[in-house]
Amino acid sequence: MNTKPKILYVVNVDWFFISHRLCIAEQAIQNGWDVIVAAEDSGRSKEITASGIEFIPFPFSRSGTNPLVELQLLMRFRKLYKNVAPDVVHHITLKPVIYGSLAAKFTKIPAVVNAVSGLGYNFTGDNQGAVAKIMLKLMKVGFKHKNIGFIFQNKDDRSELRDLGVLNEKNKIFYIKGSGVNLKKFNHTALPVGDRVIILFPVRMLWDKGVAELRAATDLLKEKYSNKIQFILSGLADNDNKAGVSSTYLKDWEDGEYVKWIGYQKDMVAVYKNSHVVILPSYREGMPKTLIEACAIGRAIVTTDAIGCRECVDEAVNGFKVPVKSTKELANAIERLILNPELMTQMGIASRKKAELEFDQLNVIKKHFEIYQELHES
Repeated sequence: MNTKPKILYVVNVDWFFISHRLCIAEQAIQNGWDVIVAAEDSGRSKEITASGIEFIPFPFSRSGTNPLVELQLLMRFRKLYKNVAPDVVHHITLKPVIYGSLAAKFTKIPAVVNAVSGLGYNFTGDNQGAVAKIMLKLMKVGFKHKNIGFIFQNKDDRSELRDLGVLNEKNKIFYIKGSGVNLKKFNHTALPVGDRVIILFPVRMLWDKGVAELRAATDLLKEKYSNKIQFILSGLADNDNKAGVSSTYLKDWEDGEYVKWIGYQKDMVAVYKNSHVVILPSYREGMPKTLIEACAIGRAIVTTDAIGCRECVDEAVNGFKVPVKSTKELANAIERLILNPELMTQMGIASRKKAELEFDQLNVIKKHFEIYQELHES
């Protein structure tokens, strides 16, 4: 008889799991757990199964609004949980958190972990539409599971859910600063030597990452610094996402010299090492992995004073924070760094220290297993 505890991870797509949770799942294998991952297979599932993890193809639309299709999806979640029968299910990204919590409640899954990294603007304030209101009602039901824990990456996200009235007094609350970073893989390196200062923008190309604001800032700096700096855009265009930036827009922006779009890069360590400054003018995040990795490599950071982003920068110590949706302030912060190479170096050293103190992946893994164990034994 198999006495190993079983954990099921449910996430929207395989590559996101590989980037953000694979190291935790691999440790679960070593700790004697049976591990299953359910996600859409974008072609990278073999990277998951290579670690001894069972993979179940589980595609679904991230933004579907057809009631019949969504009801069918909820039934698929229910069927998945009945078939797998995990001791612990860990939901990652918003739709698995909402639908998975309901399915776990209906199928009496013993323990639930919800990784919450912000509800976004569609759920808050004047932006809350009919779909968001329905989702909030579903959350209230699903979150009444008797043994459920929530992992928040920052306190703003927890306050947001509390203010929306979807958390209850029985919910267990935990804080973990993002997915962490492998400090050995992303080791501290000196700034590259070259004629240009390289400003790296390493994101999936979505409008809410501050793409338009960065483009405006590059326009402001171009006349003065076109031969002195280079902006590297590293990430996929997202033509299928309503919030995605098209490849046409990116190709129109780049000129191959001052602005260069390099698309998806598998070896991000090399990309970071070839940069001087990492920039992320995002509207909000949970805890951006790109900035955590930039800290580990030892790079100065320019980001926004937004939820999730602000936690990665100590102002004027390892970088600068500018207002959300700013352009002039963004350009000014970049200019301050490129005019002061010594400041870039000092901030890079401070970033590495911050990564060692706050973002070590080993500590993140340890905290996850403390949560799994606590809920599994409850």
